[in-house]
Amino acid sequence: MPDHKGDIPDPDEDDIMAGDRRISRPDSRLPDWYISDAAYRPIPIVWFAATVIAQSIALFVITLVFLDRSGWITIALTTLVTVGLLHWAWQRGIGTAALGWRIATPVILGLQLALIAAVSLERI
Repeated sequence: MPDHKGDIPDPDEDDIMAGDRRISRPDSRLPDWYISDAAYRPIPIVWFAATVIAQSIALFVITLVFLDRSGWITIALTTLVTVGLLHWAWQRGIGTAALGWRIATPVILGLQLALIAAVSLERI
């Protein structure tokens, strides 16, 4: 900070203070409340939504492609895809998310799988 009260601080060299709060600093020129030092981390709902949407599309395609085949094929393939997507979501970040996301993800994927399995049972 400048030594004299009348001096205007240089934002390229000095922190700019407003009382006890820093409102700008040389390396970012952003207020401290903006959390300029924080790293980007996608929120768990993004991972959850991506997994659920990917599963919905994959299960729909598998069901349509194998509509005239045995229900066992559909159930096996959709189970394999669901387990793969669950593993993908876990590695992507759901495994480190809050407990609610770690519970909701396999539950919702399981419910979608159960609906496909229920429809495929009549073809067994």
